[in-house]
Amino acid sequence: MRTEQEVNSCIAQMAARISEDLAGESVHLICILKGSVFIACELAKRLTVPVTLDFMSVSSYGDGTESSGHIKINKDLDEPLEGKNVLVVEDIIDSGRTLSYLMENLSARNPKSLRLCTLLDKPERRVKQVKVDYTGFEIPDEFVVGYGLDYAQKYRNLPFVGILEFVED
Repeated sequence: MRTEQEVNSCIAQMAARISEDLAGESVHLICILKGSVFIACELAKRLTVPVTLDFMSVSSYGDGTESSGHIKINKDLDEPLEGKNVLVVEDIIDSGRTLSYLMENLSARNPKSLRLCTLLDKPERRVKQVKVDYTGFEIPDEFVVGYGLDYAQKYRNLPFVGILEFVED
């Protein structure tokens, strides 16, 4: 679906736009574990503004392919957000339930600014609207893996994004 070169080029382009938008400022990246760790690291390396980094773990999928709709913060941030330019880095936005909840939660922590960056966006699956500031690729309603995206914790390490096809016996 997207080669390693396409993904790397896309991340470089997003980093250039973010750096331009935040010129003269610093940015506090929030990496949403586990999927976005690959993207957050590549993005951080390409940003030209000062970067700090923190991690959150939020679950809504379990081991399935559909969002459960129940959102749980498994690991919260280590640092306060007050007065910081915050950029949430996500691997994929699907239904929007998790990100809608998360952005509302983070906004209540009084950051200077709050932006959202995602490598992949599935707008046709949206149940809750979310403002996405930086999107790598819009994709169709397919279950994708690779570059941090998984199925039951497998396939994250693929250096590209591919469609997972389920074969019935």
